[in-house]
Amino acid sequence: MRWKGRRGSRNIEDRRSMGQGPRVRMPAGRRVRRSGGLGLTGILIVVAIAWLSGINPLTLLGQLEGGGRFEAQTPKGPAQPSDETAQFVSIILADTENTWSRILAEHGADYPEPKLVLFSGSVPSACGYASAATGPFYCGADSKLYIDLSFYRQLATQLNAPGDFAQAYVLAHEVGHHLQNVLGILPEFHKARRTMSKAEGNALSVRVELQADCFAGIWAHYAARQQGFVEAGDIDEALNAASRIGDDTLQRQSQGYVVPESFNHGTSAQRARWFRKGFQAGLIEACDTFNAASL
Repeated sequence: MRWKGRRGSRNIEDRRSMGQGPRVRMPAGRRVRRSGGLGLTGILIVVAIAWLSGINPLTLLGQLEGGGRFEAQTPKGPAQPSDETAQFVSIILADTENTWSRILAEHGADYPEPKLVLFSGSVPSACGYASAATGPFYCGADSKLYIDLSFYRQLATQLNAPGDFAQAYVLAHEVGHHLQNVLGILPEFHKARRTMSKAEGNALSVRVELQADCFAGIWAHYAARQQGFVEAGDIDEALNAASRIGDDTLQRQSQGYVVPESFNHGTSAQRARWFRKGFQAGLIEACDTFNAASL
């Protein structure tokens, strides 16, 4: 990627100089639930109808659910960190802001930009304490993305997924969860999951995660259309990263066998497939993992 010299995001909270605090492990991908509102099927139908008919889905969801918007908070750290990796994620975040603001504006909606929190070791969030072992995550309660940048070393060395576009894909995936939160999908997922068995909840979680992969692909679609930004081989880096962090691959590496009913992010093939689907289509409608007969 030729990312240097581009605009960085103003939505950066650099907490790396703050005390690490206790290392409390939080389940990866933990999200905060929101009570009330439509069922998951209902919310997806509303969103689908809105997008296809050109109606602002946030308007419909606001009328049916009483809102669902989140207030942005004032950054607590410098907007433009000086180290190169932090500058990189700031620029990628800014480009996702451009992409999703433009896409939602085409449908008459605003895009409330998320904050990106850089931390080292562990971090408090509205979803609880998280350690670096959690990996990058999104907290819907405060509309913030969290990442310990040391994860990128693990991605390259331990998971064998090197490259700056692989790093960009990881961030774009978490931004995809923010978009799900904005559209009301993520809160309804948590509500529905409360009444499900563990296996059923895991199966639904897979569809949520694959949709975030597809949304990351949509961002990549528009990034690739910018002159001099995406280079040859970049998309392959993202596809490789998606396949390296599939549930089956990670389980096989860590324990030597796989337990399909415990999958909650999708297989390597599924993650790569849905990223590619978003990248090729560039349309939110292409990312309906919930009604897909086959993942």
